[in-house]
Amino acid sequence: MRLSSEEIEILKIIEENHKISVETIASMALCSEETVKKNIEKLEQAKIIMSYPTLIDWSKVEGHENVVAMIDVKVTPKRGVGFDEVAGRISRFPEVSSLYLMSGAYDLSITVEGKTMNQIATFVSEKLSTIENVVSTTTHFMLKKYKHDGVLFSSENEDKDRRMVVTP
Repeated sequence: MRLSSEEIEILKIIEENHKISVETIASMALCSEETVKKNIEKLEQAKIIMSYPTLIDWSKVEGHENVVAMIDVKVTPKRGVGFDEVAGRISRFPEVSSLYLMSGAYDLSITVEGKTMNQIATFVSEKLSTIENVVSTTTHFMLKKYKHDGVLFSSENEDKDRRMVVTP
């Protein structure tokens, strides 16, 4: 779909901050609030705007810590459907938070979340590896998150250092 420069500007603004007001978007994009509302509605209906995510650092919320793993999967593609059929089956598992077709040594890259490493290991051995056409998997456990979707995560020590800085 070809978009106007005005629509592209609106997308860039809300991609940076999805909570920004329509009034502010209109001011930044040099158009009316009504135009912003209509364009956003159009872009949502066209599924160009997919969702409005909130990024939460669950590692700071007691009792809600998760283990995250990135899994590389080698797949034998099926005639006529390629990787789509296997990717569709994998994407339906609730443990899977993202799934991508990749170039390189592996065909699919999957992000999986669970409460424990054992839970993820069970997912890989009992669900993922048993899917027809899955040839092999390599699991990488995330140890620390530094940046996600353009947002920097800081450690408690960095937060303390920032609070200690005193400006005259």
